[in-house]
Amino acid sequence: MKIVVTSIFVQDQDKALAFYLEKLGFVKKEDVPVGEFRWITLVSPDDRDGPELLLEPNNHPAAKEYQKKIFADGIPATMFGVADIRKEYDRLMEKGVKFTMEPTKMGDVTIAVFDDTCGNLIQIVQK
Repeated sequence: MKIVVTSIFVQDQDKALAFYLEKLGFVKKEDVPVGEFRWITLVSPDDRDGPELLLEPNNHPAAKEYQKKIFADGIPATMFGVADIRKEYDRLMEKGVKFTMEPTKMGDVTIAVFDDTCGNLIQIVQK
């Protein structure tokens, strides 16, 4: 068994798509109309056949509440791995990404956290 698709709730699919493509550098894999929303998935440019990230609309009340509460508590919605966290941090800062935690060593890993502008905190990690 392997992870094929994982999702993240977003407040606005178009805004999220722009952020994840333009700021983070992901690649769009699927963009299919599904009723009033779309099935939008992204992949890493380094692994185009790897796991897909679904930009899931948070239109359900439970999704909105969940997203709002974990954000308020400073809990990242997901984590992305990077090879060089300082380099990635600098690259994202140059693109205007707002970090809530700069790269911080925690045991054997270094983490940083940023706001995806769509209702989520995202953690990056270098092992």
